[in-house]
Amino acid sequence: MGKKGQNTTVWKYYKVDGQQLKRLKKECSRCGKGVFMGEHGDRITCGKCGYTEFKSKR
Repeated sequence: MGKKGQNTTVWKYYKVDGQQLKRLKKECSRCGKGVFMGEHGDRITCGKCGYTEFKSKR
């Protein structure tokens, strides 16, 4: 259980738009819903399973 008065960082991954909740980061295709991928300079990586997608150079 968390300490009182501290915000959780999970709200950095969502945006509230009226009545809709929008995900700002991509979710891992292997792990499923609730596991977000971290964005790096040239790739997007899952911290849980290590799955990596490389960004295309256009």
